[in-house]
Amino acid sequence: MQLISTIEELRVRLKNESAIAFVPTMGNLHQGHLDLMLKAREHGRSVVASLFVNPLQFGPNEDFAQYPRTLEADCAKLQGLVDVVFAPSINEMYPLQQTVFIELPPVACELCGAARPGHFRGMATVVLKLLNIVQPQVALFGKKDYQQLHLIRQLVTQLNLPVNITGCETVRAEDGLALSSRNQYLTEAERNEAAFLYQTLQHLRQQIVQGERNFALMQQRAVDALTRRGWLVDYMSVRNQSDLQAAQADQTELVILAAARLGKTRLLDNIELSIG
Repeated sequence: MQLISTIEELRVRLKNESAIAFVPTMGNLHQGHLDLMLKAREHGRSVVASLFVNPLQFGPNEDFAQYPRTLEADCAKLQGLVDVVFAPSINEMYPLQQTVFIELPPVACELCGAARPGHFRGMATVVLKLLNIVQPQVALFGKKDYQQLHLIRQLVTQLNLPVNITGCETVRAEDGLALSSRNQYLTEAERNEAAFLYQTLQHLRQQIVQGERNFALMQQRAVDALTRRGWLVDYMSVRNQSDLQAAQADQTELVILAAARLGKTRLLDNIELSIG
């Protein structure tokens, strides 16, 4: 495994590679990330992982300064899983102030985009930069960040990028909590409570499978249940999978998305469902 920190060196290293699978991350890796690396090996002869905490996707009151940076530990976990680790500095990725950004569709201002203004603009900008730098044939992203995955697919399709975007299933703890680097912010009591978010999504899914279609009422009941237990809910929303618009009663391919804060930690999760 080779650790590379500059764009020039990375391009030289990958110049003659014809089947690159790429997994972009912000580091502080957990088992969910490592599963992505394993799946990447199925898609490419060379696997590249990036470790970069992107300042453009953090708001002024968010946790950019506190976000864990664990390069040495991350590289140890990646040994034997990837061929190249790209870990650039901020100055390497943004040698000049970034003034060119991606204009995203209106859905980018909903859900997480409403709670975190500018987040997806920063995310899309760095993803496009990374795809241009690495030039992979396949890039893999986890489905936990479902809205992000949707927007990346739109970006790649509409800008005609020659890369296949592959979404991978969310990796969960035994109690159902979606693995996330931010889970380490939870206190012991909060960690015990955190699985209730996934349980709430499962309950909504069961209601829909059983025929319930008053999505607005279901969403509000779920928000109320979380709020009573001390959660601060950003959103709980049933959407159509293909375009992330609000679900209609006759649609069959749905996704239930949620984001909520427990103490100082913002947790994100979703469940897909198909109604036969």
